Amino acid sequence: MAVRKTKTVAKQRRGKRPTRAGAYREDRITEMRRKMEEYAVVHDMAKALTSTLQLDQVLKTVMEKVQELLAPDTWSLLLVDEKTSELYFQIATGEAASKLKDVRLKMGQGIAGWVAQSGVASIVPDVSKDPRFSGQVDAMTKMRTHSIICVPIRGKERVLGVIEIINLVGKREFDQEDMALLQAMADYSAIALENAIHVQRIHELTITDDCTDLYNVRHLNFVLDTEIYRSNRYQYEFSLIFIDLDHFKEVNDTHGHLVGSKLLREMAELIRGSLRLIDYAFRYGGDEFVILLPQTGKESANVVARRLHERVNEKKFMAEEGLNLHLTPSIGLATYPVDATTKAEMIRLADEAMYLVKNTSRNNIAVANVGILL
Repeated sequence: MAVRKTKTVAKQRRGKRPTRAGAYREDRITEMRRKMEEYAVVHDMAKALTSTLQLDQVLKTVMEKVQELLAPDTWSLLLVDEKTSELYFQIATGEAASKLKDVRLKMGQGIAGWVAQSGVASIVPDVSKDPRFSGQVDAMTKMRTHSIICVPIRGKERVLGVIEIINLVGKREFDQEDMALLQAMADYSAIALENAIHVQRIHELTITDDCTDLYNVRHLNFVLDTEIYRSNRYQYEFSLIFIDLDHFKEVNDTHGHLVGSKLLREMAELIRGSLRLIDYAFRYGGDEFVILLPQTGKESANVVARRLHERVNEKKFMAEEGLNLHLTPSIGLATYPVDATTKAEMIRLADEAMYLVKNTSRNNIAVANVGILL
């Protein structure tokens, strides 16, 4: 009996071994398949990112692949603003995404700021135990951050931004494999972002005025063609405002061209601060500026012109240098298609209206086919 029992137990044990081995093989196969799928996504991402130099398309690809690979509930891509050395949310998903549009973080601030500053990836399972964590974003968005994984997007010379994922509630915790995978995605993103940013800068140089950072005359001609097409198709009106600074030559003659150039930059900032996001501002040449107001009729454009006229009159230019210079503007205005139906006519009429003021009273506004207003 003892012998038969021993044989029976042995058979039972032999029967269980293949089961455990089979389960192990299944787990291994599943894990291998998962890794192959992950690497396939990363490979596809690399191909997609290296096939375009358009910044918008690069960002769209990054968003799609992060979502496909990790399926996070809440994640963000923050880029570094070179001018201010701040991080801003270029892509944000999740319930609080809309509230992050205007949020900015200083380098070194919070986990994202620390990663951007140090260039070192970080996993934080519990932010309450990490002194680097800042509650600024939580306070603004009314959300609660529990855990974070954040990796840098490293360019050749600097960190371009970070990819940050928070609160993987109900899912397994992040591990070093996830970190490596996310970092690989960030590295591919860095190459594509850097190339796209360089191309964008080259394009901006061809359409931007060096002194004021406003658009130049070349771009004015392109935008006018586009706006005329849109206005004809959708039955919109749009308006052009020409501005010339009165007696600007005296500034250059008295204080020199460096002061004159800085004054023009201050004027450009004043114009930018007076416009909507859809409006365009151009330096036409010398001390002349042009504003294009899409979907804006004569009456509304006149309101904008009066506001600019008032702000220029109130402005003390070069105040930081102690000069407190006062200038006045001569302003001309024309509206499409009320006053003109071609690009050349629009430019001519707005320019003539401005020169009507320039050659008479100065410091005033004139409207094409109407005359001086004030």
